[in-house]
Amino acid sequence: MVKGISKQIIVVDPPEPKLFEQAIFILKEDTPGITDEALLKEAKQLLHTPREEKPLQGAIWALCGGLAVGIAWLLTLLL
Repeated sequence: MVKGISKQIIVVDPPEPKLFEQAIFILKEDTPGITDEALLKEAKQLLHTPREEKPLQGAIWALCGGLAVGIAWLLTLLL
């Protein structure tokens, strides 16, 4: 249970509710004098912005995993 914390949130319905019913944005406490329209516009813009894809990240993790398995196999072979 959380006591004594008060946060402001914005709840936005996504444009295509295939997977998600609502998006909830928690506002920072140091947001001075921003209008409701500006907050809603920013939240909707975030919903429409595509995520960055990092194609090499998966390959790097796969390489690290293969290297770890190779080292473990080598250590069991030598010891």
